[in-house]
Amino acid sequence: MAQDFPSLKKELQHKMDSTLDVVKKEFAGLRTGRASAALLDPVQVEAYGALTPLNQVASVSVPEPRMISVSVWDKGLAKSVEKAIREANLGLNPMSDGSLIRVPIPPLTAERRTELTKIAHKYAEQARVAVRNVRRDGNEALKKMEKDHKISQDEHKRFHDEVQKMTDQMVGKIDDALKHKEQEITQV
Repeated sequence: MAQDFPSLKKELQHKMDSTLDVVKKEFAGLRTGRASAALLDPVQVEAYGALTPLNQVASVSVPEPRMISVSVWDKGLAKSVEKAIREANLGLNPMSDGSLIRVPIPPLTAERRTELTKIAHKYAEQARVAVRNVRRDGNEALKKMEKDHKISQDEHKRFHDEVQKMTDQMVGKIDDALKHKEQEITQV
């Protein structure tokens, strides 16, 4: 695997960006007291004999700040969708009206806010660890490149510093996303 530093750097940056995208999606799934279509992303519906993501059997919209509306395409699946939302452990209680399901978003309690903040911290730490693992892989690739005489010792040191800088920037972005999510959770 003959690889030069620019392509290695690009690959590392892509992996780190993917990690940031994942943690942002996880944050979007945390309920903050305001309705969000992303809140129902993890819901899997028993449809046609298989578990199917909710967004493949219905359209999800947010008509008002504390209400999610789920419009089921096949009326026969309405009960399954309602059951899947109720059993997804999101603390939501859907109400069916034919093929339209309304999901009111209850206000958050102080304990639930604390719990959500802890979960957000856990997600952020997992993302930081993933970024550090990408850094480790990059540094190992640099060592191999130096050992194979593809780069000099000075280049190894300089590239190593660049990888560390990328890591620090990405951890900073994760921390900013966490801070934003904490503010969102704690606002009444």
